[in-house]
Amino acid sequence: MRRARHGRPLSSRSAARRGRGIRGPLLPASVPAWRSRAEKFDLLVLEAFAPIDARWHDRIAKLDIAVDEVPKIRALDPDSVTWPPEVVAEGPVPLSRLVPAGVDRHGAATRARLVLFRRPLELRAKRQEDLVDLLNEVLVRQVATYLGVDPEVVDPDLTEDPDD
Repeated sequence: MRRARHGRPLSSRSAARRGRGIRGPLLPASVPAWRSRAEKFDLLVLEAFAPIDARWHDRIAKLDIAVDEVPKIRALDPDSVTWPPEVVAEGPVPLSRLVPAGVDRHGAATRARLVLFRRPLELRAKRQEDLVDLLNEVLVRQVATYLGVDPEVVDPDLTEDPDD
């Protein structure tokens, strides 16, 4: 380890303070590695939602899409969990939630919101293609719940076969 003039070890903090640290970004903004995992996930959500929005835009114009890191809802008994229809889950772990329009505690009107939980969705996908497929399935199911129709109406290509 390098030492400063007075025998103290040279820390990265003192190096940066004296102008000997990193002078710029390690990666240019044009490369994909520049984005954080959350930003990459947001882009995948927009990509998966685009075909649904193109087909149903008039009916889902008042639906907001949001991403949370982890769910803030949890089952009291993980062994015998039953979720309401507005929650898409895999066992005891919710993957998304549809929050209906209503009125907040201050009396202001709120819009309907579809909340995707990033970490549970990412952990269930081994590859990025799997994550895109899972996002599409979750979004189709939630939009179908919002519209009050079967998921096959929202996306005719969606199959109920779990082996697919």
